[in-house]
Parts: sequence; structure tokens; C-alpha cells
Amino acid sequence: MECTLAKHLVAFGILLAASGSLGRASAQAVDGKAIFDERCRKCHGVAGVPVKAMKTLLPKLPTFDAAFVAARSDDSVVTILTNGKGKDMKSFKEKLTADEMTAVARYVRTLATKPRE
Repeated sequence: MECTLAKHLVAFGILLAASGSLGRASAQAVDGKAIFDERCRKCHGVAGVPVKAMKTLLPKLPTFDAAFVAARSDDSVVTILTNGKGKDMKSFKEKLTADEMTAVARYVRTLATKPRE
């Protein structure tokens, strides 16, 4: 009987470990580019460079270049997405999950390496 109980405990432990790794895998599968394209591109531009009309409307709108990402961590970008910034950048805490915000922050970091026109 003890052997059977031990086998069940081992099986339960394996299931718990697997479920934890599945959760991490799904969090990593969030597509930051797709979310950026849907939620951020209108203001921040396709490659993180706001179009002239948007820059005129919102002069403080940043370009996601090397200087931008060097001055900010992923956590600081998530904080801005969560809380908003000033009157122009609204909070996304009711629209995006924490994993989605992290994926967007990571994607924004890749924009610094894209060629500028």
C-alpha cells in the first residue's frame, strides 16, 4: 500500500511540475508585436517612430530608438502601460494582462534595432 501511495505522490508531483511549466510556456507565447500593432501602432508608429501628424498632436510622444530602450527597463515600460503617463498616455491595466504588457515591453525593445527611414 505504501508503494502505491508513493507512486501517486510522485505522479501528483509530476503533474504539478508540468502544469507550472505549461503556464510559463503560454506566458512566453504572448505575441508582443501583434498587441503593439493592434493597440500602440496608431500613436507610436509601425516601427516605433510616430508619424509627423501624431508627433505634432502629441509632441512628447517618444521614438522607440536605442536611447529610449537604454534609458528604460521592461519593468518601467510595463509601469507606464499599467498607470499611463500624463494626460495623453492612458492606462492599459483594464485592457491588457501583465503577460501581454511584458510582451509589448519586450517587443518595444526590439524596435531599437530596426532600421530607421
